[in-house]
Amino acid sequence: MHPEDFTVRDPATILITTGIGCVVLGGVIAAVTGPFDLAHGSWLAAYLVLVGGVAQCAMGLARVWNPSPQPTWWAWTQLGSWNLGNVAVIVGTLTALPLVVDLGSVGLVVALVIALHAPRVGSGAALWTYRALLLLLALSIPVGVVLAHLRNS
Repeated sequence: MHPEDFTVRDPATILITTGIGCVVLGGVIAAVTGPFDLAHGSWLAAYLVLVGGVAQCAMGLARVWNPSPQPTWWAWTQLGSWNLGNVAVIVGTLTALPLVVDLGSVGLVVALVIALHAPRVGSGAALWTYRALLLLLALSIPVGVVLAHLRNS
């Protein structure tokens, strides 16, 4: 991977940089949760770091390391679906609107389907680790939806 592999107009680069930004923001929120007594602060910090950050960086790196034969609009759709879905899940959770969480979850599923059919991250352990991450994310979506509805029923 070389610096010239990254361009601002490249969805993979934006996935990675947005993911890094989510990790940093999650860390900041974790740091202020206690002093400001934020009710959903620890959840928000963990969500931003793990789902918004680590998972998004993995999807971006997969696209950099093994460019996909998919049309470019698939990558842009993945980027938009993932980030808009995350925003909706966060807003729906913080405002106690489970239907907004449902809507955001649809965006996350769309992005994961694209990620699954996108680049293959090498072979062996890297490929299986990437697939395991996508599976873990896919399994966590219905759990999060159910919890959102149970908390607000």
